[in-house]
Amino acid sequence: MTSTKKSLWSKLGAGLITGAADDDPSGIATYSQVGAAFGYATIWSLFLAMPLMIAIQAISARIGCATGKGIGSNMRQHYPRGVVYALILSVVVANIINLAADIGAMGAALKLLVGGSAVLYAAGFAIASLVLQIWIPFSRYSPILKVLTLSLFAYVATVFIVHVPWVEVVKGIAMPKAKFDAKYAVAIVAVLGTTISPYLFFWQAAQEVEEIRSSNDRKPLKRAPAQGLEAIKRIGIDTSIGMVFSNVVAGFIILTAAVVLHAHGKTDINSSSEAAEALRPIAGRFAFFLFAAGIVGTGLLAVPILAGSTAFAVAGAMGEPYGLEQKPRQAKLFYGVLVFASIAGIALNFTPIDPIKALYWSAVINGVAAVPSMVMIMRMSTNAKVMGKFTLNTSLKAWGWIATAVMAAAAVVMFVTWGS
Repeated sequence: MTSTKKSLWSKLGAGLITGAADDDPSGIATYSQVGAAFGYATIWSLFLAMPLMIAIQAISARIGCATGKGIGSNMRQHYPRGVVYALILSVVVANIINLAADIGAMGAALKLLVGGSAVLYAAGFAIASLVLQIWIPFSRYSPILKVLTLSLFAYVATVFIVHVPWVEVVKGIAMPKAKFDAKYAVAIVAVLGTTISPYLFFWQAAQEVEEIRSSNDRKPLKRAPAQGLEAIKRIGIDTSIGMVFSNVVAGFIILTAAVVLHAHGKTDINSSSEAAEALRPIAGRFAFFLFAAGIVGTGLLAVPILAGSTAFAVAGAMGEPYGLEQKPRQAKLFYGVLVFASIAGIALNFTPIDPIKALYWSAVINGVAAVPSMVMIMRMSTNAKVMGKFTLNTSLKAWGWIATAVMAAAAVVMFVTWGS
């Protein structure tokens, strides 16, 4: 039994880490908002998002594994530079806003737990994360990120502390009780946009590349096709478990907000820390503690991934060396972007910019960037010049294009309901 568990744990890496990072403090805020506002009526959207998320993330991972290059590098090689640069710029802007919101949420959550200055805590978290990324090689940093995924179990535990009317929950998922208007449509789009984001595509592909570079045995599949069957199986298991885990936790966060906040008339939540604070008088101090501590834990996982995916995207698109296994002097642009993104994220927390409004614009930019990113990813992953003999099978290709179409529809809904 123990050896089987160890074997499964050893197979988990990029998929688990990427999936867990999707439930970042900003994501927790979104899930808390929709749970508080609509109760159980949005949980069904996670069942829609789950297979789509598994598909596009597995495809991203395959590109990194087959080519030994990140998404940005492959885009640079196969698409017009102007188009690639514009797309990468949108990803950078969205990532920095998201990074700032996550850093700020971590500081606010720690302030709730121990008191003190939220802004100083936020800066401390960001600086500590940056130092770890710069000074610890990825082969030693990756296991730390992997362990941090366990922090998401705080939200599983929270559900079992509060009283959940499970029969009512099942009915609410199967037959959503909500007014089907612009606000509800925006909530569904927000859930989809939170679960399927460009930074996740870039990170999972990049982590596959990093794991190849740090291994003496693994090579890009185009150069070592004999490794293909085992690698594709591993990616499938890793990604499926990671994304299912991500969506289950997201469902528990919505469920907690629905049971505790929506049921007691608290329907207006603006941030993850506000959701944690609202739990205290209704669900008790332990539920509050778990929820707030979970924000800090997931932030410690998500912040380096947001900053790292930004650096991978930019350096790859510019044709410069990249990678957390590289020394800073060997990948100057990569580490420069890493530092810039982190400092910009900190700086935004010292400005009068409303983080909630900024996060809204981040969601808008992500919604715009996700569709062309997914189109490029799908075209590359079905091109033998890019993937060699490891182009997508019919099933995964179909799911990938369905995911792209759903995100395109979500973007249309977002613009149609603008200002509603």
